[in-house]
Amino acid sequence: MLNDRLLVELDADAAERRSSAGIVIPATAVVGKRLAWGAVVAAGQHVRQVSVGDRVLFDPDERGEVELAGATYLLLREKDVHAVAEPRDGGEGTGLYL
Repeated sequence: MLNDRLLVELDADAAERRSSAGIVIPATAVVGKRLAWGAVVAAGQHVRQVSVGDRVLFDPDERGEVELAGATYLLLREKDVHAVAEPRDGGEGTGLYL
């Protein structure tokens, strides 16, 4: 990875979600601007605040897709990341850092 770029693997639950009534809402449904979570797989040498393995929150419209070894990843700039989730000290859940 070069400069401030991140290679991110999109979370599996981002594809579709369920309403409180149990109705499946596909990822193609437009419900306003929805941010997505993903795991950082690789980071460029000028990335300062995100590490490999972190979960990041980003806008899925501001990304590029790349396929490596049959898997699809997203290519982002560090400035396009809105939040980073790191594990809490107790190991349960995540602590969000915006």
